[in-house]
Amino acid sequence: MMNHIINSNAVTLIGKISGEKEYSHEMYGEGFYSYTIEIPRLSENSDYLPLTVSERLLVDLSLKPNATVKVEGQLRSYNKYIDGANRLVLTVFVRDISVYEADGEIKNPNQIYLEGFICKRPIFRETPFGREITDILLAVNRAYNKSDYIPCIAWGRNARFSSKLSVGDHIKSWGRIQSRNYQKKFADGTVINKVAYEVSISKMEMVEEKATE
Repeated sequence: MMNHIINSNAVTLIGKISGEKEYSHEMYGEGFYSYTIEIPRLSENSDYLPLTVSERLLVDLSLKPNATVKVEGQLRSYNKYIDGANRLVLTVFVRDISVYEADGEIKNPNQIYLEGFICKRPIFRETPFGREITDILLAVNRAYNKSDYIPCIAWGRNARFSSKLSVGDHIKSWGRIQSRNYQKKFADGTVINKVAYEVSISKMEMVEEKATE
């Protein structure tokens, strides 16, 4: 059961460390640090994704800015009190990290597999350019009766398929994690630049639930 939970949320990233590490928090005497990894897209843009790394993984590893690394872990969510309200915060919880010796072009440097349950009614819409898109919130089980709530987006035929899903439906999905910059405007006219993280789904399928006696 434990292995299934671990395997239901699997992330593999290859990219460059961007900036310096920052101290994040301590849990049960174990310290954790925050890093940012830069992963180029097929376009000229890049995704900048947050990493949470245990100090125990850094004992024999010196991660300097611009170092190319390979990361394996899980995409996790937690609630944080920001701007007077609880916000869903995402981070890649790192299980293994190593310096990566790139030899030529890196294929598929940003991969994520999720198996979970639809926990909010999917919302279908069209972009100003006419592209079909569906917003999905996926609940992925974690150890110790916890869950991660992962915002996902599906495009085209996957958008049409997922728009008909119901709360509680069990799905598997494959894709990549992306960062998206946006602006939040307040009533007093103040504008703040923010970053959102979500999973862009490239493939998905339903999981047929086995009948129980």
